[in-house]
Amino acid sequence: FQVNFFSYVALATAALPALERSNGSLVVVSSVAGKIATPFTTSYSATKFALDGFFSSLRHELMMQKKNVSVTLCILGLIDTDTAMESTRGKVHLTASPAPEAALAIILGGATRLQEVFYPWWLQQVFYLWVLAPSNQVLQSYYNYSSP
Repeated sequence: FQVNFFSYVALATAALPALERSNGSLVVVSSVAGKIATPFTTSYSATKFALDGFFSSLRHELMMQKKNVSVTLCILGLIDTDTAMESTRGKVHLTASPAPEAALAIILGGATRLQEVFYPWWLQQVFYLWVLAPSNQVLQSYYNYSSP
């Protein structure tokens, strides 16, 4: 929680007065695990759900206070960083997306002041489908797990 949630809150809180003066933007990097509960990511998922709750609420408060500070939540799928590849090796049946393209999506989302950015793009459709018709069997089929 310290790295994936509290650090974001502390930095945003400290920066908010300057962002209000400059009509700035907050860009928060999250994960599909913060929108859809995924297996084997309990603590990580909890921190990402917390980011969504905090920053989506903050966005509403800033709008209601007529403050011109945008809050962009970036929801990323599996990205081909060394850390992600190592922690998911042999555990998931998903193709990782390129990190440079993810970085560009994050930058563009913040620059255009979008409320949410999904990368890769099709992740947004997956999320909407999940909201309408969640399927544990479909979700679990992307994970490699055998009972002890």
